Amino acid sequence: MKLNEEKFTIPVGNKTVSSIRTSTDKDPAFTFVYAPGAGSNINDPFGEYLSSHLPTVGASLVRFQFPYMDAGRRGPDRPALLEETWRQIINSFRPKEGKLVIGGRSMGGRIASQVVAQGIQVDALALFAYPLHPPSNRSAIRDEHLKDIIVPTIFCSGSRDNFATPKELTGVSNSMTDAKFHELDGADHGFSVLKRSGRTREDVWKEALDITVVWMKDILVSAC
Repeated sequence: MKLNEEKFTIPVGNKTVSSIRTSTDKDPAFTFVYAPGAGSNINDPFGEYLSSHLPTVGASLVRFQFPYMDAGRRGPDRPALLEETWRQIINSFRPKEGKLVIGGRSMGGRIASQVVAQGIQVDALALFAYPLHPPSNRSAIRDEHLKDIIVPTIFCSGSRDNFATPKELTGVSNSMTDAKFHELDGADHGFSVLKRSGRTREDVWKEALDITVVWMKDILVSAC
């Protein structure tokens, strides 16, 4: 199946961000917008994996990077700018038809959840390796805004993720309006696995992709 890749530059205030949309010639049932974690960028390996596979199952994939990444800086932008970037990206790629799902890995997903909690209109939220708290301070849980999210939400994180345990994410998802948690057995925050597990990081990527696709299709069916 031929994949089409389009590159865009999106203005955010007096700054710009780079974005890429990957799709096929068919009208997508979903548009999925993905943001990377704090230490990654538009070439985030998991984002690239999604862009190679999601379009083959009926979704277009948009990935982007935040202004500090475009500027070549290592430290993230202030929260207000990160949130405004998400809003501009959503408004730029909002489909005329089909569902809009947004999310991302680690910080990219956390900021997505914040703008959804603030009320921007999307159909669903997919959060990979959600950073519920810093590894060094498990009591500093960042979940207050999650109770305000009413759209279908999926958390997909590893059993060895030191930013959130399966027990913690199960509790968070159970407290939300419409959320579920999927545990990636043996994976850490970067979706890496121990050699003795017999699995590879790409195996984890595929599992995360497969569960997300099933979840997306369930959303489409329930909306009919």
